[in-house]
Amino acid sequence: MRAPFIDDPDLELSRIFDLWPCAAQVFMEQRMLCFGCPIAPFHTVIDAVQEYRLDEAAFRARLRAAALGEA
Repeated sequence: MRAPFIDDPDLELSRIFDLWPCAAQVFMEQRMLCFGCPIAPFHTVIDAVQEYRLDEAAFRARLRAAALGEA
């Protein structure tokens, strides 16, 4: 089984927060309420950026940067 990658479109938000705790800061900086939300186990980054009307590519770039910085 391969390790999850932060750009996986099917990766649930709660799993992102478990694997890369620093990702929560990226969400909070955008005033997104996903961290700690009871729906996080069911939503993906795609769902979140659509809900908050954000540019997905730019948001994912910030998530990647945060994940790489934590390693």
